[in-house]
Amino acid sequence: MNASTLPISSQPLEVEDFDALDAILDDLRTRYDETPQWEFCEGFMAAVACTRRPIAAAEYLPVLLATPDEGEAPDPEGGSFADASQRERFVALWDRRWHEVQTALDSEVDSLEDDRCYHPEVMDIRGAVAEMPPEERAAFKGEDLPAFAQVWALGFMFAVESWPDEWMAPRDKDAAKWLDDALQAVVAMTEDDAAAPEVSPLSEDGAPSTSIARLNAFGEAIWAVYDLRELWKTLGPKIETVRVEATPGRNDLCPCGSGKKYKKCHGAG
Repeated sequence: MNASTLPISSQPLEVEDFDALDAILDDLRTRYDETPQWEFCEGFMAAVACTRRPIAAAEYLPVLLATPDEGEAPDPEGGSFADASQRERFVALWDRRWHEVQTALDSEVDSLEDDRCYHPEVMDIRGAVAEMPPEERAAFKGEDLPAFAQVWALGFMFAVESWPDEWMAPRDKDAAKWLDDALQAVVAMTEDDAAAPEVSPLSEDGAPSTSIARLNAFGEAIWAVYDLRELWKTLGPKIETVRVEATPGRNDLCPCGSGKKYKKCHGAG
């Protein structure tokens, strides 16, 4: 089945769809200036898709966008959609991308070149600025531009930090090391690329903006996402410990505070 024959809700996002998402986020940013860029959302989405407990969109979208729960009034210090229609449009596009990411992460691939592989939607800001005319490029002089895929990794780790209980290391030592190694691969991408630019990560003939080491680390981070998805699917949701309160002896004082023996109070009958 090719993309054209899939239900609309399952069709991969096209360039114009990502443009629509950017436009909605730009509008949200007029009411809440800390609304993230799509690349941050992309990383956040990947992490939520890998989280041990399945988390519903109604729970995680307010965390990501600082928007109120559906039906609630906006927080003056948070974000808000312009109207119900804008919210529905965003969620519809989000759900399509979610399906695309989840399908990719559940596919058995052995190469990043595989069309079925998870390919994060990331930007090369430094490369884009490097290709600007000198007069436009001058406006960015001295600015701390993010490294390739750095914003994606920050979004991923924001989700991890937002649900620490779900990302707690398992008791099994091998599984705990598997988790730590994978997370460290993503954390490495949150750091700057301080090495000399050698290649363009998104274009064969683009201006060099990224070190080869950074590009290799990005590949390792993608495989780490696969590892995390597989790890939590293998272990399954955490089983909560059921704590049973000890029952008082019949001649003990009743815990209700009446001063009577348990057998004469709540233990009677």
